[in-house]
Amino acid sequence: MTDGSTTKRALLAIQQLQSKLEALEAEKHQPIAIVGMGCRFPGADTLDDFWTLLHAGKDAITEIPGDRWNLDQYYSPDPSAPGKMYTRHGGFVPHLHDFDAAFFRIAPREAASLDPQQRLLLEVSWEALEQAGIAPHSLMGQAVGVFVGICGIDYWHQLLQQDPSSIDAYLTTGNTHSTASGRLSYLLGSTGPSLSIDAACASSLVAVHLACQSLRQRECDLAIVGGVNRILSPEMMVNFCKAKMLSATGRCHSFDASADGFVRSEGCGVVVLKRLDDALGDRDSVTAVILGSATNHDGRSSGLTVPNGLAQQAVIRQALRQSRLEPQQISYLEAHGTGTVLGDSIELEALGQVFGDAGTDLANRPDPLWIGSVKPNIGHLEAASGIAGLIKVALSLQHQTLPPHPHLHQPNPQINWDKLPLKVPTVPTAWAAPRRIAGVNAFGFSGANAHVVLAEAPPPSPVALVPFPLHLFTLSARSEPALSQLIERYLSHLQRHPDLSLADLCWTANTGRSPLPSRLAILAQSLPDLLTKLTFALQGEAAAEIYQGRFAKRSVPESPSALPPVHLHFSAAPRPSDTTTLYLSPEQAQTQLPQMATWFIQGHNLHWHDGDRCYFQKKVALPTYPFQRQHFAPVPPR
Repeated sequence: MTDGSTTKRALLAIQQLQSKLEALEAEKHQPIAIVGMGCRFPGADTLDDFWTLLHAGKDAITEIPGDRWNLDQYYSPDPSAPGKMYTRHGGFVPHLHDFDAAFFRIAPREAASLDPQQRLLLEVSWEALEQAGIAPHSLMGQAVGVFVGICGIDYWHQLLQQDPSSIDAYLTTGNTHSTASGRLSYLLGSTGPSLSIDAACASSLVAVHLACQSLRQRECDLAIVGGVNRILSPEMMVNFCKAKMLSATGRCHSFDASADGFVRSEGCGVVVLKRLDDALGDRDSVTAVILGSATNHDGRSSGLTVPNGLAQQAVIRQALRQSRLEPQQISYLEAHGTGTVLGDSIELEALGQVFGDAGTDLANRPDPLWIGSVKPNIGHLEAASGIAGLIKVALSLQHQTLPPHPHLHQPNPQINWDKLPLKVPTVPTAWAAPRRIAGVNAFGFSGANAHVVLAEAPPPSPVALVPFPLHLFTLSARSEPALSQLIERYLSHLQRHPDLSLADLCWTANTGRSPLPSRLAILAQSLPDLLTKLTFALQGEAAAEIYQGRFAKRSVPESPSALPPVHLHFSAAPRPSDTTTLYLSPEQAQTQLPQMATWFIQGHNLHWHDGDRCYFQKKVALPTYPFQRQHFAPVPPR
């Protein structure tokens, strides 16, 4: 007969095993927070620019600029003309050969051999970290993953046209795709996974999927995920025209009867990801949450580059299972939507099969199923197209608005709109749903498919804050001109956002930027007070509580000071301090913050702590660094 204590121990062991299994299952499905974003897209240098473009329903497609190739030499309206392209248009980002090499500690000769894709990736990744309120120098030695979607080789092709005597030591490291991610990890000194992914047009969304998996498996605690594309050479454009892939009208007419192909485009998008629990604990500003994702391949279809509707259905269903959602809970779909007749009809048919109510048509859904694509706005960014769509959806969730889908005049008759009553927003539309959740599609012509499910961010938990009578605000830059430009950016930003919490602003500025040699510190009692003093600082006028100086012993972002760091702790009540650890209560702020400002401009690194959680509510998006670019063009071909 079994002893009672033995039975109890067995039951306890079973309960413990069950708890472990539940914890492991929860780890596999934990939400991933988007805590920062950066972009450089056609017509959009910033996230605000991008949202303005989207909300207005405009496109940023232009004629191919003269710094790429002689357009007249390669253009012919005759699609069969050998060596010619039948389009004159695309989506382009300016400053092709301009780069702040000194900021990233890259020598001029190396910068000239550095692929403009890598240059753009470095800048936008730095901006995304700053937008997240994460100081890049703080990631040294940390488990940060870097995942980059990249497939273009235009610059490599150009450099190989040089006379062999012009080839230097930087040709390979400047252009091999592996170094796109590796260089960013090296810059930050981070030790997590570092991968460059080429899955054609699905590259950056596959990168998002891999980053989420890495975070869930705790291979990294923070992930920088991006996609980048630059168009420098005409040969690929000629190739796509011969394959009849490109639009002769120079516009993406996704879902429209006039759809005749896509428009090539370039740019870069980067998101910064954390596990949601970590992000909330760190009081990050969460823009959106990734609930699940999946990737697969078409397998054997009717052609290598022909989409496979069944595979598209499978990858979406897999992402929904990962998200623990039913199809009816999705209220918006960001389609791949290239604007090809065949591709659009296959994709929408696949969406109808997945999102129909219990296998019936979509008319039975309780809420409308909206659909759109970013490609009519900015073109097809190829390796960066998926991240562009994801950033669009994240901004739409943030603004609770679906932007209009341009260039839709007559719905594509090959799509059975009556059976699939998907709705396409043609004006800015309030995103009304019990919970705003969206899916993002990306398909590569190699057969790779990816789908990511995004949801609106949870509201931040309220924090019982203690009002401080005085605040310290710090800025720094690599040079005086850059610092002046940064002050101008803050003046403009604060005038556009007069309701910002001064404590949130100061916390983010003080902790979310790497300290650089040219420094400014201001003591302010209110946001108008800070605006006035920033104006004085920009004009070079001396005023009380404005501290400015340059610490020149070191000039790189990492550990710029050999002086001992000072740890500052906000506390609700006065506490004793020592020479390296200071406690700041409201009563102590007036006497101690002037010393903090002096130490900062002398070159001390200030490490801020809010262990009492009494000072700030959350990190906020603030202006990013104004890069001081110089021109680095390749050696002319032989």
